[in-house]
Amino acid sequence: MRFFPHPFCGRTRRHHPGPHGDGPHGGPHGGPHGGGRHAAEGGWGHEHHERRGGRGGRRGVFEASELRLVLLRLIADEPRHGYDLIRAVEELTGGGYVPSPGVIYPTLSLLEEMGHIAKADADGARKPFAVTPEGTAQLAQDAATVEALFARLAALATRRAHTDGAPIRRAMENLRAVLMHRLGREGVDADTVHAAVSIIDEAAQRIERLP
Repeated sequence: MRFFPHPFCGRTRRHHPGPHGDGPHGGPHGGPHGGGRHAAEGGWGHEHHERRGGRGGRRGVFEASELRLVLLRLIADEPRHGYDLIRAVEELTGGGYVPSPGVIYPTLSLLEEMGHIAKADADGARKPFAVTPEGTAQLAQDAATVEALFARLAALATRRAHTDGAPIRRAMENLRAVLMHRLGREGVDADTVHAAVSIIDEAAQRIERLP
């Protein structure tokens, strides 16, 4: 008797990078504005992309002015490089949002042009950015907005923790593997198949009744 797996036990879909390659401001996974690992995952297989300008642009976590305030606040906490800022945002969101280098570095250049940050005195060729008095004044002026932005980051981390689909995908793959191994062999009788179906149906009903 041949066993046909339940449709829910099929393979997970894979996301493929876009057509854009590496560039001076682009990430290694799909162009200058993120995508691939520089986009945040949300839910099961969905992605939370950064904002883009223009019609048909993808909406994401921050407007450009909001991202400037987030980076300015992080730099005010301690001098940071661009890479440090990417990691800081990733940690604040629990991996829910990872800004791409193509967004971070132009924003840092603009903050420097605005006089809100400047290269700090440090050893080594790569000098971190530090906040200037003008930047500190800007943060004080926009204190309520900054607080709301960091609350949004915290909420994204909470949502990420609640909707992370990795454990679900792992469990479904385990179920699929067990079913194929146990029931995909020749000589499996109808009673065994019916018993497995009953177990799966019961599990589905119990999940449906979860609060």
